[in-house]
Amino acid sequence: MNISVLSVACITLIALVAHVFAGTRETAAIAPTSQGEKLTANWVQAMCAFQMLTVDLLVVAVALFAVVFFDLGPMERPIVLLLSLLFLLWGLVWVIQLRWLNRPAASLMRLPHWMIWFLCSGLLYYGS
Repeated sequence: MNISVLSVACITLIALVAHVFAGTRETAAIAPTSQGEKLTANWVQAMCAFQMLTVDLLVVAVALFAVVFFDLGPMERPIVLLLSLLFLLWGLVWVIQLRWLNRPAASLMRLPHWMIWFLCSGLLYYGS
């Protein structure tokens, strides 16, 4: 059993649960109070995009647990490396977006998700 991959699978499962329950509640709480069409459409778009990540987290968690519990033969290493790259890209996009938006209330330390994604990327790379 690959402990590095198992660790990332568990982290991803925790992220999925947190994303579905806490994240959805927080995102729903910022629903516009006015009935402005553009603001409402933008909020609905943000909610839909937010839930698209839920699907990503679910697929990644299932793939990681499959690597841990099943013998995937020669496909295992490429899958783990691909997922390592995915986590790396998630972290990079997170950092770039935060730096580009440059809002004091949303600093790298206040929204440290990127650290988790980089940690997962490194663990998967190490475990490949």
